[in-house]
Amino acid sequence: MKLFEISQTSGVAFGTSGARGLVSAMSPALCGAYAQAFLQAVATDATEVVLGHDLRPSSPAIAAACAQAVRDAGKSVVFVGALPTPAVAYYASLRQSPAIVVTGSHIPFDRNGIKFYRAEGEITKADEAAMLDAEVALAEGWSPAGLPKADGVAEAAYVSRYVSAFGVGALAGKRVVLYEHSSVARDVLRTLLQNMGAEVRSLGRTDTFVPIDTEAVRPEDVAQARAWAQAYEFDAIISTDGDADRPLIGDENGIWLRGDVVGVLCAQILGVDVVVTPVNSNTVVEKCGSFQNVVRTRIGSPYVIAGMETAVQATPAATVVGGYEANGGFLVGTDVQLGKYTLKALPTRDAVLPILALLVASVQRGLPLSKLAASLPARYTASDRIQEVPAEASRALIASLREDLASVSAWLVPDGGHVVHYDETDGLRLTFASGEVVHLRPSGNAPELRCYTEAGTTESAVALCADTLRRVAVKIGKADASP
Repeated sequence: MKLFEISQTSGVAFGTSGARGLVSAMSPALCGAYAQAFLQAVATDATEVVLGHDLRPSSPAIAAACAQAVRDAGKSVVFVGALPTPAVAYYASLRQSPAIVVTGSHIPFDRNGIKFYRAEGEITKADEAAMLDAEVALAEGWSPAGLPKADGVAEAAYVSRYVSAFGVGALAGKRVVLYEHSSVARDVLRTLLQNMGAEVRSLGRTDTFVPIDTEAVRPEDVAQARAWAQAYEFDAIISTDGDADRPLIGDENGIWLRGDVVGVLCAQILGVDVVVTPVNSNTVVEKCGSFQNVVRTRIGSPYVIAGMETAVQATPAATVVGGYEANGGFLVGTDVQLGKYTLKALPTRDAVLPILALLVASVQRGLPLSKLAASLPARYTASDRIQEVPAEASRALIASLREDLASVSAWLVPDGGHVVHYDETDGLRLTFASGEVVHLRPSGNAPELRCYTEAGTTESAVALCADTLRRVAVKIGKADASP
């Protein structure tokens, strides 16, 4: 049957980045079918597939099913074990091979996912459509063999990429807290930081999976970072989501930086000329005046990648093109010259690049991280979500708001004034006369209604987000689930 039919009946479907679904639905046969479709529709000429996974307990079994499907197709498997998603993608690019990464990123523990890569980077929405149209065999009772021994070369290549780019000793004297939790990057990051001369204190390591969402940092992680700042002296606290394609960076006071601020700072540090970023990112990227052009897209790395490809084709060869998402994950669309080292393009979200870029810039400029962030115009964002909201309910709410924009301000943002601009690129983004912004959209990865807000102060943005979600929760009958 076609993969589309399997997707419809199982609930395992493509979201903003990769296929996602409940672990209970991700049987070996289903995961094998997704791998089959990838090999048929996208990686048709490949002789090998690079395979890795995150630290979710369900990930090795899903990886084993994908590996078996690759072998059944007559191709070899290069298994790299538990590694950051960008590290797997980078190693695949070096080998000029496609890749499969088993990860649910930041989504809840009862879910998981599979990401697919061409040798050039993450697959596009067109590739996803081709996979869904592929004819696959759903062999129930099919029993995959175990995973082979992991190839350690991939990790070494990823470490070398960034030590070479920024330099041995580039972080000498820096005291960094590494919030390890269940991030697949926890050991790689420690190796990188120590190789670059930083003093590293590891905290919070756990074998229980922690669903860190860098766009909606958990209150307990906000409190924990500030508590650690009281207990220890450090220059930065760093972490990532589960598969290390979204950074979590805290300053010397234990205050987490917003991802869309991290993205702007990283782009400035790398000397990017054209920035591609989704519509929900902070407007500080335009207001700072650092870039020749800013291109806005729908939310999701495939859209950012498509935007970068278009920008590369439309601009002179020397133009540096990069992108980021509101979660802080940074994508390099063209090669970047860092001193004598050429950082090769890697068009997939990466958490490690912005972490290292900001830390090195802090050293070079003699400024704490808090001062780096303060150099930008005063625009602040916040985000949160209401969980267990079906996508249909989110879409119905957004449709009702769109149909009656005149009364939206009185109901949704009473002190915001009238709606002066609305954007339907992805969900509904409303700008009010006060300058405040409210953006609502259904998540592409889980049954959640996401809210993004922007205002002139951090406190205002946070309050606006909380107030909006409380009002929305009542509207959709989820008052008990509001933040």
